[in-house]
Amino acid sequence: MSGAKNSALPLMAASLLTSEPIILQNYPNGALDPAIQVAMLERIGKSCTVAGTQLTISEDAGLRTCLKWHGRSTRYTLLMLGALVARFGEGAVPLPSGCEIGDRKYDIHELVLKRLGAEVWVERGMLCASSGGGLTGCDICLPIRSTGATENALLCASLANGVTTVWNPHIRPEVLDLVSMLRKMGAQIEVCGQQYVRVTGRDALSGTTHTVIPDNLEAITWLIAATVTGGEIEIENFPSAHLEVPLIFLRESGARFHLERPNLMRVAGGYCYPIDISTGPYPGINSDMQPLFAAFGARAHGESRIIDLRFPGRFDYVHEFSKLGVRGQVREGMLCIDGGSPMKGTDVTAVDLRAGMALALLGLTTGGETRIHDAWQMDRGYVNLTGKLRSLGANAAVHT
Repeated sequence: MSGAKNSALPLMAASLLTSEPIILQNYPNGALDPAIQVAMLERIGKSCTVAGTQLTISEDAGLRTCLKWHGRSTRYTLLMLGALVARFGEGAVPLPSGCEIGDRKYDIHELVLKRLGAEVWVERGMLCASSGGGLTGCDICLPIRSTGATENALLCASLANGVTTVWNPHIRPEVLDLVSMLRKMGAQIEVCGQQYVRVTGRDALSGTTHTVIPDNLEAITWLIAATVTGGEIEIENFPSAHLEVPLIFLRESGARFHLERPNLMRVAGGYCYPIDISTGPYPGINSDMQPLFAAFGARAHGESRIIDLRFPGRFDYVHEFSKLGVRGQVREGMLCIDGGSPMKGTDVTAVDLRAGMALALLGLTTGGETRIHDAWQMDRGYVNLTGKLRSLGANAAVHT
């Protein structure tokens, strides 16, 4: 498993909280989203060196607090904004972008910044924030369990004056990875489950070396890939402790797997039985996983049903599934898949990162050739995807 893209990006944003070097090991070198964030860090004055799976971030001179960026962006610019305001009292970043998976606003991030004392506004396509006297600790009650807003609150509160308590946080592996690194940098953070996180602000943070956790979404991807193709694979560095609930659903739905030793998962094919799932906060099934579960359900005989409680509109890929022969429809916010029908390869389009990977999983099982357009979407979060597919026996190639 490569390092988790969704963990590396917040850790990279945290490097803005200090002038001292940050070294990230198990960095997902080759994934597009982290590469974009490296370029963003360099644009505002950080020096970044990538050597294999190690990323070193240093600061040789003063940083700019305005990120002028005209290329593709990500939602993690919101975390960069929080870190800049926490350290320098001001910041400006491009309005966030990323996967178009429903109603994804930045209002909760704005709430976090405002509660800590910052003024927030939009100006010429930039999201701007300013806090002349520095951020001040307070109580923040998140209206929903948002991963990004929890991470932003942690970044901001680490350098805020006083104590910040974040109620209703989303405590998941990526958030705990950020907490771990911030503590190494000198932050004082208390985590009380999903009830609250309490941060006592410090005047300054130091540099550190930290290892990015394995990518649990990649782990689930390969497990499902082995099951839908009837293959047998070994997955090294498998983060089983982060996937207890999804693994229960997959085991009860026919997947065959076991841990041969700590962090080495052997998947021995199995059968695809219909699934009935809803996404939810950790430790439940992440919304990012549901397109992969949909591919699993498409290979099962019978009806599978999926409800996405976090992003109800995240079913745009159903139209692309239908081009392969999958029979599915959305009824009152529920995706219903009549699985087991014959499929054939054809031209499809990756509408987002995980939906693209779900199409690739189905393409492995269809007759003929499946051509996935906008395949760069998958490269945003998967390292050496084509190489790994080939190593497992797939006939995969990239055409530009």
